[in-house]
Amino acid sequence: MLSFYGSSMSDTAQSVVADSHRLVVKVGSSLVTNQGKGIDRAAVAHWSAQIAQLHRQGKQVVLVSSGAIAEGIVRLGWPRRPTAMHELQAAAAVGQMGLVQAYEVAFAEHGIRTAQILLTHEDLADRTRYLNARSTLYTLLNLGVVPIVNENDTVITDEIRLGDNDTLGALVTNLIEAESLIILTDQAGLYSADPRNNPLARFISHAQAGDPELEQMAGGAGSNVGTGGMITKILAAKRAANSGGHTVIASGHEPNVLVRLAAGECIGTELRAELPIQSARQRWLSSHLRVRGKVRLDAGAVKALTDGHKSLLAIGVTEVLGDFNRGDVVACIDADGKEHGRGLINYSSADTRRIMGEPSHRIADILGSMSDPELIHRDNMVVNYPL
Repeated sequence: MLSFYGSSMSDTAQSVVADSHRLVVKVGSSLVTNQGKGIDRAAVAHWSAQIAQLHRQGKQVVLVSSGAIAEGIVRLGWPRRPTAMHELQAAAAVGQMGLVQAYEVAFAEHGIRTAQILLTHEDLADRTRYLNARSTLYTLLNLGVVPIVNENDTVITDEIRLGDNDTLGALVTNLIEAESLIILTDQAGLYSADPRNNPLARFISHAQAGDPELEQMAGGAGSNVGTGGMITKILAAKRAANSGGHTVIASGHEPNVLVRLAAGECIGTELRAELPIQSARQRWLSSHLRVRGKVRLDAGAVKALTDGHKSLLAIGVTEVLGDFNRGDVVACIDADGKEHGRGLINYSSADTRRIMGEPSHRIADILGSMSDPELIHRDNMVVNYPL
């Protein structure tokens, strides 16, 4: 159900950002580069100051920033955006230098370190690369570093599309299980129609992420809501909701927008995820990933999984069936072959065979290093999977 500006819900609700510990903030190219004129250092400094304030409040923030191609075009002195793939890739490579430099300087003013993370969708679709990216981002956040994430446009082979970083922001939200995704744009939020053409357009203050009515408005006959990339933001919110992440779409020109959202003020359009994080994650694991192998568990490990919802440790494994890689989905079976769960495994089948039956503190001695103490973490597992 949509809630329009002025309704009782928008008057009384508190922003979801207030209760969110981990955030993904996405800023669009037009904001970062002042409509393509080059890096807007004043704007970058403003967002950096706000994120620094959120840091002081104990929140973790990942920043997904567009702008590399636009900045590269300016640096190369080109009069317009090229269409050839190799030229777009060259512009991205040149512009990324300026983009990262601007953020590094701005955050340094507040004593905060930054890190550059360049991803493609394939990095997040491949299970091994997914786990590696997640581990890196978690480590950076725990170190108090602000990761600056962008799509790796220099090597991407598909057509480079404006607005694609909305999807990347949602994928990063899924990756780190952030409670909120904040999409900053040059618009105030979502409207029932394009306000530039329809004086009766109403501002949408609250809605449920994935509401079919939103997509219908954006893609229906006679609708121009999708102009300027709003449809990508609606779909990004739907994707973020798969891991329980709420989405706020707000104007990046709004003064102190991030700080005010964190204080509970409702700004822009809020698209709430209705499913709890674990339910969404279980549905993702059970519905969209194929089982690559099996591990047979002793009775104690089965009980720990099904009764205590504990992580699976190597000491509870008695047999490894099949060949799989780190990050693949593996089923957990008992002595009789009955499946009691499945999840993303942290070790390959070869390494699992070497460490099965061993306590976690022995993993590093056996393998030479230990990426994770658990074979399958409880957050990456569906227990009592229906056969």
